[in-house]
Amino acid sequence: MKDILLQVDSYPDPTPREAIEQAVNFAAVAGATLSALSVEIDIRVPANRIADLLINLSRQAEEEEKKSRRACEAALASFTELAGARNVLGQALAGRAEMYLIGEYVAERARTRDLCMVPIAERLDGQRSVAEDVVFGSGRPTLVFRPAGAPLPEQGLGTVVLAWDGSRSAARVMADALPLLAKAREVRVLTVVNEKPEARSGLGADVVRHLQAHGVTALAEEVDAARQSIGKVLEVYASQHGADLLVMGAYGRSRVREFILGGATEYMLNDSKVPLLLSH
Repeated sequence: MKDILLQVDSYPDPTPREAIEQAVNFAAVAGATLSALSVEIDIRVPANRIADLLINLSRQAEEEEKKSRRACEAALASFTELAGARNVLGQALAGRAEMYLIGEYVAERARTRDLCMVPIAERLDGQRSVAEDVVFGSGRPTLVFRPAGAPLPEQGLGTVVLAWDGSRSAARVMADALPLLAKAREVRVLTVVNEKPEARSGLGADVVRHLQAHGVTALAEEVDAARQSIGKVLEVYASQHGADLLVMGAYGRSRVREFILGGATEYMLNDSKVPLLLSH
């Protein structure tokens, strides 16, 4: 994992410097080069002379675009400074897209990276939809983190939890995560049983064998769902073991530009207490 992309938000609230600093430190831990992509919003104002006369709609749109552009420039300047200091500086990239197409824009540019990191500063900051677009549209693994509530580790990877149910998505994320699993102090393979039929007891043993073939020592464990959602079980388990990272397959399908997410994916994206490495 040598080539990582960080998506930097510019509107309505820019990505905080704290998130950029955490991403830079994580890239150093991973031994990767980090590039940042900040996307300026493009507001398409409908042609409406009456609205322009009454509220000067075009001028308002121009001012908001300028605000977004200034945020892009400031964020990329901070990124260049921080990444240069940690010797992980790749590219400082600026783009432009319609507000509701930013996720698709980022997803396209993430396709030639080993990993894309998407910070979510606030629950309603719009970054959740960007993360979904990147997870389901890039074809690459996505690392979602919250700089305050689910920060990235700064001094190396301690415990990493790999959620395993034997599915195609779980297999995909395990393969994508191998470079990071190899750097972890401890890897726990967790299967939640008695929640869905395919997640059977004993599935984790072959995962441990496969990881061992790649030089990764892992421990397989099972937890009974006990009538709780898988998302809740994963959250509690990760908290109990002080996990630095939760690795899980992302379930979902697109319906007219809206994603219908699987239960665990929805739960963890809403308010995870640990950074998430997701692949679809």
